[in-house]
Amino acid sequence: MFNYETAFSRNIGWLTQDEQKSLRQKRVAIAGMGGVGGFHLLTLARLGVEKFNIADFDSFELANFNRQAGASMATLERPKVEVLAEMVRDINPEADIRMFSNGVNAQNLREFFSDVDLYVDGLDFFSFDARERVFDHCTRHGIPAITVAPLGMSAALLNFLPGGMRFEDYFQLAGRPEEEKALRFLVGLAPALLHRHYLADKSRVDLKARKGPSTIMACQLCAGVAASEALKILLGRGKIWAAPHGIQFDGYRNKLAHTWRPGGNRNPINRLAIAIAKKTLGL
Repeated sequence: MFNYETAFSRNIGWLTQDEQKSLRQKRVAIAGMGGVGGFHLLTLARLGVEKFNIADFDSFELANFNRQAGASMATLERPKVEVLAEMVRDINPEADIRMFSNGVNAQNLREFFSDVDLYVDGLDFFSFDARERVFDHCTRHGIPAITVAPLGMSAALLNFLPGGMRFEDYFQLAGRPEEEKALRFLVGLAPALLHRHYLADKSRVDLKARKGPSTIMACQLCAGVAASEALKILLGRGKIWAAPHGIQFDGYRNKLAHTWRPGGNRNPINRLAIAIAKKTLGL
């Protein structure tokens, strides 16, 4: 028989009993159940969070096997939201999961964020329209939001908190061509660019085709970082660095960078990095 207190008893010590009870009542929204989203969901479920709103319109395919939590021969061509919901219920049969199998869009945005205490970004890197819409909604409704990007073998963290710097003010994506959005998003996510030194095959990065390489190490690092930030935000304890502060840890290089970019991509350092990258890529 399942028992919540027993299942998550080993959290106690790092959490108090009251904090564990509090986490059980929180609702977290995660858009995207692919590379990082599935790991975010499973990690938070094992932390004892019991209520989730999850969205994804995609199904698992063979190309997902290198990095995605729910990808296996048994789940090929199955909807990601259904697979991940089943995995969570295997951890906690009492989990309250609201599934959005058409992804998150303008029509279901309000419903997706209903009763939500925190948003954790799991959208595909190139899903700029959806990401801009989601973060704008969080800003307007005072919902804290976390994005942790899997870059190379690293995790790059940005927090967007109520009353703080807005996602759009930081990244400056609105109205720009898709390829430039990708470039600005990349530079803004990890201004230290710790991952740039060990890319083995540059031909695999193709912003025009919306493709890039990925690793399981980065996805799992991201989940640990995101869940740690989620714990602090949901329980109101611990230091939270919000944008324009950013943090990147690279497992390959064993390096940690804490960046501060007032103005986000308006900052002269970021502007220079963007200009160099545009010239290098011929954009």
